[in-house]
Amino acid sequence: MTLQVALVGGSGKLGTIIARVIDELDGFEVSRVLTSASRLDELAGADLVVDASTPQVSVDIVRAAVERGINVLVGTSGWSAERIALVRPLVEEAGTGAVFIPNFSLGSVLGSSLAAAAAPLFASAEIVEAHRDTKIDSPSGTAVRTAELIAAARAEQGPVSAPHADQRARGQQVASVPVHSLRRPGVIARQDVILSGPGESLTITHDTVDPAQAYAPGIRLAVPYAATARGIVIGLENMIDIGIRPRA
Repeated sequence: MTLQVALVGGSGKLGTIIARVIDELDGFEVSRVLTSASRLDELAGADLVVDASTPQVSVDIVRAAVERGINVLVGTSGWSAERIALVRPLVEEAGTGAVFIPNFSLGSVLGSSLAAAAAPLFASAEIVEAHRDTKIDSPSGTAVRTAELIAAARAEQGPVSAPHADQRARGQQVASVPVHSLRRPGVIARQDVILSGPGESLTITHDTVDPAQAYAPGIRLAVPYAATARGIVIGLENMIDIGIRPRA
């Protein structure tokens, strides 16, 4: 049996990569490609909805899929823990699955997990993330997820130390972690997590240099997983054993 996939945002950068990977997966077929402006009733009849749209319409796409009893895989940026909490009751009531992937790169997942593992040992943590100037949202979904993992890992120690956080130049605080976003040409995606303690610092850097190659392995894992998932699932770390278990 071949599962029919409705891909929203299939003509975008991420959507194009997702479509190519799904075409190579056994048991899955992209049966319809939608844009952010498509009617939501076009999702009807799909076995799985994959959302690679924009932050502005993503929540409506997730709700529309869940209301129709369709599982959804979300690769769209902008989903913080607070935003996911808005759709959690809908997913649980419907008995469907909604899988949110802040970054399909295995290296990115490993970097965020390493940062969370190190966070209890360092009182200070800041994130600097850079993307091409065409990315419309900031901070990135990867940075938000990393900050939330750091905060969860420091549940016993308390929030990170972030002096003068009231000043705009100190970045946007996400789960107490200052996040600094760069949007400039000549870069694809990069994240630096800088953890500091007395007399030392640790920097965990992840660079994406070829999105198609970097994201494909994660997409191959996420699509079959999302087709049968139940409830809310956040992050590729739930699908692979990297030997590090973040707390959230």
